[in-house]
Amino acid sequence: MSGTEHSFTGTQKQKHRLAVDVGGTFTDVVLISGVNQFSSKVLTSADAPERAVLDGMENVLRDAALQFADVDLLILGTTLATNALIERKGAKTALVTTAGFRDLVEIGQEDRFAQYDVFLQKPLPLVERQWRFGIEERIDAQGKVRIELNEQQVHNLADELEEPGH
Repeated sequence: MSGTEHSFTGTQKQKHRLAVDVGGTFTDVVLISGVNQFSSKVLTSADAPERAVLDGMENVLRDAALQFADVDLLILGTTLATNALIERKGAKTALVTTAGFRDLVEIGQEDRFAQYDVFLQKPLPLVERQWRFGIEERIDAQGKVRIELNEQQVHNLADELEEPGH
């Protein structure tokens, strides 16, 4: 067996739920099949992270004697993109937000553990100001659209970002 098997008590309908977490070092896969749990941990390859996902899923499905078609629910989570952004690796990143809000990530007004520390050094924003763009649109606190998304601005920005030199 490539992973760990656990049993749960209770009367659960026989469902097969598969969860995958792709991390920078390891990819973790858990299959819950009825009252049984199977898990696998596979080394993540930066140049082909999908390989670890497939290998981990194959491991747990084999251990449970199931096929992928038997899976009722698949949940995928990853920290790869978040880590790349935080570590400032990978492709350039643009941030598109509601017009008038592009600087909120830099202003950083929130309750902080050191809110009275006048010597506090804030980390640099994850996306430089030149790569933050505001698009006209507005949604209120209840989720009601107040100003429709300006799709033309979105298309224009996409064209601009695709230009050489961006």
